[in-house]
Amino acid sequence: MVCGIGIDMVDIDEFERLIKRLGRCFIERTFTEKEVELSKQTTEPIRFLAERFATKEAVFKAVAHLTKAKTFDFRIVETLNQEDGNPYIHINDSLQQIVDEGGICNLMVSLTNEKNYSIAFVIAKGPTNR
Repeated sequence: MVCGIGIDMVDIDEFERLIKRLGRCFIERTFTEKEVELSKQTTEPIRFLAERFATKEAVFKAVAHLTKAKTFDFRIVETLNQEDGNPYIHINDSLQQIVDEGGICNLMVSLTNEKNYSIAFVIAKGPTNR
């Protein structure tokens, strides 16, 4: 059963201006160390981080409404890639608490880029008998 859906689109040029304006502080308060490390290994680190930012926003939209606090720290959402390149949301202990509270069993993500935009779509799935 679908408990929540979230979608977000990031304008990559606008995102780059944001990073230049807010600098390292924004990156450290938004992304995990692993996401920052992986971005440095790509030919387009800004696009990579924009995808991850869109995912964080989409997860927030799909999940936060199911929790008592209605909010959470974006750094608990970490998007990685499987060996075949497909993205997935790594469920660490902090995110596990959030998904448990929301009755979520699985978070599914799809990412795409079109010209100057990164888009993330997230489905929060719960138990089928819910």
